[in-house]
Amino acid sequence: MHIGCPTEIKPQEFRVGLTPNAAREAVNNGHKVTMQAGAGTGAGFTDQDYTDAGAAIADTAAEIFETAEMVVKVKEPQAIERQMLREGQILFTYLHLAPDPAQTKDLLESGATCIAYETVTDDHGGLPLLAPMSEVAGRLAPQVGAWTLQKANGGRGVLMGGVPGVGPAKVVVIGGGVVGTHAARIAAGMGADVTVLDRSLPRLRYLDDTFGGQFKNRYASAGNTIELARAADLIVGAVLIPGAAAPKLISRAQLSELKSGAALVDVAIDQGGCFETSHATTHEDPIYDVDGIMHYCVANMPGAVARTATIALGNATIPFMLALANKGWRQACADDPHLLNGLNVHAGQLTYAAVGKALGIDVLPPAAALKT
Repeated sequence: MHIGCPTEIKPQEFRVGLTPNAAREAVNNGHKVTMQAGAGTGAGFTDQDYTDAGAAIADTAAEIFETAEMVVKVKEPQAIERQMLREGQILFTYLHLAPDPAQTKDLLESGATCIAYETVTDDHGGLPLLAPMSEVAGRLAPQVGAWTLQKANGGRGVLMGGVPGVGPAKVVVIGGGVVGTHAARIAAGMGADVTVLDRSLPRLRYLDDTFGGQFKNRYASAGNTIELARAADLIVGAVLIPGAAAPKLISRAQLSELKSGAALVDVAIDQGGCFETSHATTHEDPIYDVDGIMHYCVANMPGAVARTATIALGNATIPFMLALANKGWRQACADDPHLLNGLNVHAGQLTYAAVGKALGIDVLPPAAALKT
């Protein structure tokens, strides 16, 4: 199979869909790999690194989309890229379709087969291709939250760990999954007073057994959420419903109950955000103010640490990428129901139920898509 990897064009996105190691694995399996010139520069990989791995170099993204049978990316295809997709082509990347009707429409019209990293599953009920970036984003959240809290950025002017005689910042993490756990660990390590909210009692027991000495946890009822939010300096939104739009957990009206200059970091922004006042920003202009509350809602947070994030993502995607290339998407998905769960769009039809529910579009069951 001919695998192509274009340069990411989303603002301030420095990751790349294939590492040189991933390219080498594909070439060693008998596949052709073509990288767009400079695609790996932001993550610290040169074109020479890729040619040494056996890949070819193309000057433009148009060459990649025109010739590759499978396009491997990091972020969802931007409008200009979606116009280059074609019928029968495989797209393997993050999609986050539920809050993005324009992208969904374009992908349906393209006729391509689109497999989303974020809905591929595993035997443990996890999301193995989302987890590495969730870990990165979770660990970044307290870091960018601490920066947002600085007075020069509109925040309360509170130091995460405090100093002798002055208490630490109060941090609330909504969601105790991968993002929330990593965010809580880092925030606690910075010396903050941290509480994690979650609705799963088994998850709360796990957090208490594992991290009880580092941070606290509470059940995520509406009452507990707003009670803790009122006292918080920093609130990290880390709620995930796989493939679906994120629930809105703090409303616009409730902002008036928060401390002036408090910071909201919405790691769920790829799925529409879990604060009513959230809208996606970029690393170029990451923060905005609503009613005196500072919002950090960058939709590609891991892009800020592109080398770490690219290598982590590559480690996770290589086996799935090779399965798709070695077997073709249809046989690979037939053999692996977890990969089949990643199928979001095929031949003009939506194949992921949570996206269909969010956007009001009829869905073809993925198992039926294997037969069309």
